[in-house]
Amino acid sequence: MPRRTLPLSDICSRITSGGTPSRSHSEYYSSDTDGHVWIKSKELLDCSLAGSEERISDLGLQKSSAKYVEAGSVLVGMYGANVGQLGWLKISATVNQAVCSLTPNPQIANHRWLFYALLKGREELVSLAHGAAQQNISQEIIKKFEIEVPDLQEQQKMVVILSAYDNLIENNTRRIEILEEVARRLYEEWFVQFRFPGYEGVGLKESELGLIPEGWDLVPLGDIYRTGSGGTPSRKNPEFYGSDYRWVKTKELQDCPVFDTEERISEEGLQKSSAKLFPRNTVLIAMYGATIGRLGVLREESATNQACCAILPNSQGCGWGYAYLSLYSRRQDLIDLRAGAAQQNINQDVIKKFRLLRASDELHNQFEMAVTPFLTLCFALYRKNANLRAQRDLLLPKLISGEIDVSDIPMPT
Repeated sequence: MPRRTLPLSDICSRITSGGTPSRSHSEYYSSDTDGHVWIKSKELLDCSLAGSEERISDLGLQKSSAKYVEAGSVLVGMYGANVGQLGWLKISATVNQAVCSLTPNPQIANHRWLFYALLKGREELVSLAHGAAQQNISQEIIKKFEIEVPDLQEQQKMVVILSAYDNLIENNTRRIEILEEVARRLYEEWFVQFRFPGYEGVGLKESELGLIPEGWDLVPLGDIYRTGSGGTPSRKNPEFYGSDYRWVKTKELQDCPVFDTEERISEEGLQKSSAKLFPRNTVLIAMYGATIGRLGVLREESATNQACCAILPNSQGCGWGYAYLSLYSRRQDLIDLRAGAAQQNINQDVIKKFRLLRASDELHNQFEMAVTPFLTLCFALYRKNANLRAQRDLLLPKLISGEIDVSDIPMPT
């Protein structure tokens, strides 16, 4: 059956967006599982969605333009940094005004196929965005966007192939979440609840953080870790960019390991700028802008730009695991020290003076030995997911375009 080229308005039975309840009314938001799942554009991570960072109450739903969209709807980010980001709903949910929801007509399109088709066509769709200060794709642009539509049987065969990768990614993601939770709870048990090995009988003393164990201190981060930052080679010289060294920018810090980077710099770019190389297991923290306070851990030797602060062990015991989990746990305390009106930032000096709990070398060594296996396994699963996505993304455009013929593949039973 020949393919048809159709606008999304003809493929979908419903295209809509949502709204945001007023933040000045706390009763519009819900802190329990009885609230309504409410998805924002920053939660669109090119995968399925079965929950949300925040929930809204019945009153919040009634008093705003937030609305329910059906399970199986495909979501598209319409504004700003998340323009063109995608997701699809496993459950019915509400969305905010920066999310466009597309509910496909089941007689024309499989929802998973539509998600993959939009992944393939994302670059073209985003190129239609308008606005200088903040790019956005309106509902009208989305409704008029055209894609080639094969018959439903061909769509289903593509979905079977591509979803095999996504199912593995989802399973790994669930394992990652469990491992991260174990690591964070271990940190909390030892350094927040103070139930560390041998805590029985250890007295407590007053500190600026409240009561802490006798024999512990609050010390500047710079006393137990070395810090550094990087730089950006001149964009005017293309020879400064190349394949020699990974080069991390703050948008790549997402509270997870950093394996590879969007850009690389050359040996000359490294030598003729303030960029410098940092070793594996360096903890990075974003100092400026939208990602302020976000963390990363280098899994390969890499350079960074000037908006990243690198944190490296400087004393016995205190390793990268403690630095990563301490800064994650106390992120807001550090962010509260930021300065600047146009672009708020925390500089390297602020980070060096930020006070961390310091126990004995022996206890810190014990903690690193306890926590790093969980983080290391977690980071290995992140790498597996990156490889699975790369493999899927090589196949995806060839399948969606018809370059790979699926007509001889039997339908799944």
